[in-house]
Amino acid sequence: MARSIERILVIKLSALGDFVLALAAMKKIRQAHAKAHITLLTTPPFEALAKTCPSFNAVDTGGRPAGLSAWLSLRSRIRAANYTRVYDLQTSSASNRIFQILRPSPPPWSGIAFGCALPHGNPLRNGMHTLERQADQLKYAGIWDDAPTEPGMAPTPDLSWILQAAAAERPRSGGNRPRPYVMFVPGGASHRLDKRWPVEHYAELARILYSRGFDIVIIGGPQEAELAHTIQRTTPRARDLTGRTDFASVARLGANAALAVGNDTGPLHLAAAAGAPTIVLFSRASDPALSAPRGRVAILRADNLADLPVAQVAQAANSLAPSSSAMP
Repeated sequence: MARSIERILVIKLSALGDFVLALAAMKKIRQAHAKAHITLLTTPPFEALAKTCPSFNAVDTGGRPAGLSAWLSLRSRIRAANYTRVYDLQTSSASNRIFQILRPSPPPWSGIAFGCALPHGNPLRNGMHTLERQADQLKYAGIWDDAPTEPGMAPTPDLSWILQAAAAERPRSGGNRPRPYVMFVPGGASHRLDKRWPVEHYAELARILYSRGFDIVIIGGPQEAELAHTIQRTTPRARDLTGRTDFASVARLGANAALAVGNDTGPLHLAAAAGAPTIVLFSRASDPALSAPRGRVAILRADNLADLPVAQVAQAANSLAPSSSAMP
């Protein structure tokens, strides 16, 4: 009789920066269940990215059901799949509710939901960086015995599958000789304006970096086009890509950037994970010890980002990306 295929569900609903950091745990889950059929339960913004990720065989974007019928449908899908294990990497009230609707016989569940079979019982979990916390969760679940849980030791997200999927996209300046470029991420969640460095500061930084021989490339959502326009008033040749990049192209742009500079927001996580030397700006609204990107990353902090001087960021930029040799 043929052995039944192991069926695994991984839950990660949002947000982009957290999703990028969770890619490290997702890769470990795939390694531990190499022959399993693994489904990701997520939300629509991550569908395209997840469908190309080698950690998954299938993607379900119904992870945030709205209304009774949607909740009943989600419960039916999970029950019908007969999952042999669930890894809840969201570990939020939303994912805990999913566990509760599966009672009285939920599948073996790794997470923090009350009554789950594989609880992450470390009382220090809330003070751990996402990478070490999820590594520790998988250790508690029995699939990562030697998980590195000391600060800064867990493996970083691997985006090689994105970078290999398509030819690198490199913005080019108007001249005959291409110049290295710096990626700016000046936006972020519209309801978290306290996590943004003032756009006027980005504009002044763009002027400084352009004078050092770097092109400037600005990314963000379509609603952030005005930020790009403000930067272009001081650096007219800065390239506005707001509203014109998906997650994969942001990663490819980051992989080829001389430097990425931005607020604590998801696209900067993609750039850092892709290998860009990165400067990330933190206000008191978030804690880099819990969620900062990892890699060649410089973290600059100010309680109020309006008080973070342009000169300090420019100095950090010069340390990570010295003046371009492509300078005329």
